[in-house]
Amino acid sequence: MNALSGQLRMGLTLEEVEHGLGNLPSLPAVVAEIIQSLDNADIDSRQLSELIARDQALVAKLLRLANSSFYGMPGKVMSIADATVVLGLRGVRTLATAIAVSGCFTREQVGDFDLPQFWRHSMAAALFARALASRLHENADEAFTIGLMHDIGRLALASCFPAHFAAVMQYRQDNDCPAQLAEQAVTGVDHAQIGRMLTLRWKFPARVCDVIGSHHLPSQSLNPRLSAVIHVADVLAHAMKPDTDPLEMVPPLQPDCWQLTGLTPAECSQLLAGVQQEHASACEALG
Repeated sequence: MNALSGQLRMGLTLEEVEHGLGNLPSLPAVVAEIIQSLDNADIDSRQLSELIARDQALVAKLLRLANSSFYGMPGKVMSIADATVVLGLRGVRTLATAIAVSGCFTREQVGDFDLPQFWRHSMAAALFARALASRLHENADEAFTIGLMHDIGRLALASCFPAHFAAVMQYRQDNDCPAQLAEQAVTGVDHAQIGRMLTLRWKFPARVCDVIGSHHLPSQSLNPRLSAVIHVADVLAHAMKPDTDPLEMVPPLQPDCWQLTGLTPAECSQLLAGVQQEHASACEALG
């Protein structure tokens, strides 16, 4: 019998998860409005600039990111209006959302969870997702945002249920299995489900929440093509090994999702090389 057989009874009901998520700090009002604007096709650059300008800390971070080597702009981006001209409306919203989400969890909240390692993997997945979405004529900015947040449920699990998270980590070590399987074995829920619940609570567009919740099972998504993009991006990010977690392993790749990308071995190698080149500057820019 497994040494953690007693801990397998540390189950979490969805009601308990929902209650635990309620203990997380609320999103700042400006951030919440930016997220809600993701579904608003009528918002213009002036409205977005005025909205972001209400949070000067967000403005400073967004301009630092827009001026980073990752974007390689030929001139200095001095204002949100400049950023909108150079990066586009969707690009600025994507940046603002990425900055907001990455700042939602502090080291104090997540205990021993390795935040830098988590964001390195998330950024790799976001870059792969953006490239794959462009190839498949999906919304590349949306794919980038979802790629960055696809594992946000892991942060929520570590923050809201530290004892359960510790048991999951021990189970992974004892059984040499992917995080998702360990989460299901110990708690009965996994980070994809928790991520969906959290982003619904944060009032992200329903399609974003759906894809986050189904990135390990794209066939169950209401947006199977986009879910397949995130699924493949996640696997490629693990294969690139942008972190140093000794327990990390590449999750199973669903063949139909891979076939959807149409990537040849040579194109896959080219994609890996491109993301590896972008990854360091993107992580540095996000901070």
